[in-house]
Amino acid sequence: MIKKATWIILALMLLTLVFNWHLVAYGYQQASGQLKIIWNARDIQNVLAESSTPDSIKQKIKIIQEAKAFAHENLALAKTKNYTTYYDQNGQVALWNLSASEKFALEPKSWSFPLLGSFPYKGFFNLEEGKKEMARLREEGYEARIRPVGGWSTLGWTKDPILSNMIERAEGSLAELIIHELTHTTLFVKDNIDFNENLASFIGERGAIQYLNEKYGKNSDPFFEYILGEEDSQTFRNQMLLGTQKLDSLYKTFDKQDSDSAKNVLKHIMIDKITSSIDTLHFHNPRYYKAFSSTRPNNAYFMSYLRYYSSKDSLAEILSSKYKGNLKLFVKGMKDYHK
Repeated sequence: MIKKATWIILALMLLTLVFNWHLVAYGYQQASGQLKIIWNARDIQNVLAESSTPDSIKQKIKIIQEAKAFAHENLALAKTKNYTTYYDQNGQVALWNLSASEKFALEPKSWSFPLLGSFPYKGFFNLEEGKKEMARLREEGYEARIRPVGGWSTLGWTKDPILSNMIERAEGSLAELIIHELTHTTLFVKDNIDFNENLASFIGERGAIQYLNEKYGKNSDPFFEYILGEEDSQTFRNQMLLGTQKLDSLYKTFDKQDSDSAKNVLKHIMIDKITSSIDTLHFHNPRYYKAFSSTRPNNAYFMSYLRYYSSKDSLAEILSSKYKGNLKLFVKGMKDYHK
């Protein structure tokens, strides 16, 4: 009887593996990619102590340490061992993010993972594997997008390293990235990625402004540089978010009897109107005017703005009305609410 039960359990386990082979293969790819980075990351104290380490790298590592300490002390973000190691990417992208959306609706493709929940994106340490998955998604009728990732959080599962490509950022952008990722480590609501990313983006930006203000003051070059960049980013984001509203309204007019070719024509006309309107906006940095010079964005692209920035105004209202602009109390309140 025991032997029979054992064989039944083994058979069920085998069937589970067979029917979830893509998930198993993806999990192996993720684990091996992450472990490779962890094993090859070096303690930052050793990096700082070496005379061969350029002063520019040492300076940025110290900025990350300062931003991390600021996030813990002034923003109530979790105190972790993250960013105590350094991984040299040798100028290469370490991780790629793949997302997908329905063709005629702003509805994301999602993937479910044991323990972690559902996600509207997948990460790939190997670009070719990511491209293969993107091709499969397109064959299934989805619109897909793959992009490089500047940083990520393992939510406390591993000790997240400083990536060498991070230090190419200006101080304000670097502080924003560190605070963003530490927000994920501090608070992560299962099966609610839009909330998690919107919250981390909001705290990252507001936290970076506070960090620069307290370190340099509002009349300093680092503060002024970051604010100008934020103004440009906000102008562009608002236009993309407005674009998502227009696309959503268009898609709701589509009927099941409409042909895909007819839908595509109307969709492309709308997207062209959205992208061409960039020329009517004011930017400090002219690079934004060329954002779509060589490509037309798809639904997966527009979905990313909903995922990261659609709740900014509502979060700002909560910060102002309930917490009187105190970001530390805001973080504590969010943590208490989602316990």
